[in-house]
Amino acid sequence: MNRRKKITLIVVIALFIIIIALFPSIRRVFSPSDEGKPVAGAPAGSVRRTLNVNAMIMGYGNLEDKANIVGILFPDEEVDLAFEISGMITDIHFREGSYVREGELLAKVNDRPLQAELRKLEAQLPLAQNRVSRQQQLLARQAVSQESVESVNTELEKLKADIEYTKARIAQTELRAPFDGLIGFRNVSEGAYASPSVVISRLAKIDPLKLQFSLNQNEAGLVEPGQTVEYTLNDETYTATIYAVEPIVERGTLTRAARAIVPNPGGRIQPGRSVSTLFNLRDMEDALLIPAISMVAEMGQDVVYVYRGGVAVQTPVMKGMRTASSVQIVQGLQKGDTLITSGVMQLRNGMEVVINNLAGSTQVQETE
Repeated sequence: MNRRKKITLIVVIALFIIIIALFPSIRRVFSPSDEGKPVAGAPAGSVRRTLNVNAMIMGYGNLEDKANIVGILFPDEEVDLAFEISGMITDIHFREGSYVREGELLAKVNDRPLQAELRKLEAQLPLAQNRVSRQQQLLARQAVSQESVESVNTELEKLKADIEYTKARIAQTELRAPFDGLIGFRNVSEGAYASPSVVISRLAKIDPLKLQFSLNQNEAGLVEPGQTVEYTLNDETYTATIYAVEPIVERGTLTRAARAIVPNPGGRIQPGRSVSTLFNLRDMEDALLIPAISMVAEMGQDVVYVYRGGVAVQTPVMKGMRTASSVQIVQGLQKGDTLITSGVMQLRNGMEVVINNLAGSTQVQETE
C-alpha cells in the first residue's frame, strides 16, 4: 500500500512539472491576441500590441526664458544721523516717524562759545580793513614799502579765514536732513552730550525704493540696465527697472547682485520686505516644445516616441531649456512630427498605437 502511494505521488509531481514547463506554449495556442507576432519593418524582438494614445503635431513656438527669484526691498537712501562735533544737545526739532525735507534743522548742540568767538573776529574786521586802506594810500605817496602793504593784507585775509572757519564750526553744531525722507526714533534727549559716534536718529528715503536680487552666473550675462522686472507683493504685481548689475561674481555663492528702482509714491510699500521677482531673460522664437511627460530617460539618454505608420518609433533627442511643464528640443525632432504624449511608460519601439486625440503644438511657453 505504501509503495502504491509513493508511485502515485511521483506521477502527480511529474505531471505538475510538465504542465508548468508547457504553460507558455499552451497560453499562446489558446490566447485570442496577436502577441508574439513580429511587426513589419520593426526591429527584431518587437511584438505586436495595440495601445491607445494621445499625440500632438510638432510646430514652432515662442519660448520666454524667465527667472523667478526672491528679492529684498530697501530704501533708496539711508543714513545714521550724527553731529560732526561734540557738545551738549540744546534743541531737538523733529518728531519721531515724521517726514522731513532736505536741509531742515533737526537738532542742535551748544554753540555759544563759537558765537562769541565769531563776534570777536567780526569786530576786528573793520579795523583790519582800515589798516589796509591807509597803507595803500601811503604806498601811493611812497610813504611806506610794498612789504608793509602786503603784511596788512595778509592779516586781513587771515582774519576773514578765521571768521569763515568759525562760521563752519557753528554750522557743524546744527544737524540738518541731508535729503527728503522719513526719520526714525531719536536715541537722545535734550541736555545729553553728543559726539560724532552718537547716532541721533536714522533717516530713510523710501520713494523710490531699491529692489536687490541675486542672479546665477548664467542668468547675470542676460541681464542689463534698462530691463524691466515684475515683482509680487500682497498678491499685487508691480514693475521696476534694473539700473545696475554688480560687475563681479561673488566667489562664495557664484552669483551677481542686481538692483532695480521701484517707484513708491506715498510710501505705500515698506522697505525691508522680501518679494517674488520675475524677469524675462530672453525670448526665443521658433522653438520646438514638447510636454515634459512625453520624454523619458533610457540608458542615460533622453528619448521620445514619434508616431509613424501606425507604430511608435523611439527617437533620441537633445533638450534645451526646460519649464515646469515643457521641454525645448534642440535636436532629434522637427516640425510636422507626430509626438506621442501619453502612455509613454508603456510604449516600446515598434509597438502598434491608435491615436485617440491629436492636438497642435503649444505656441508660447515661459521658463521659470
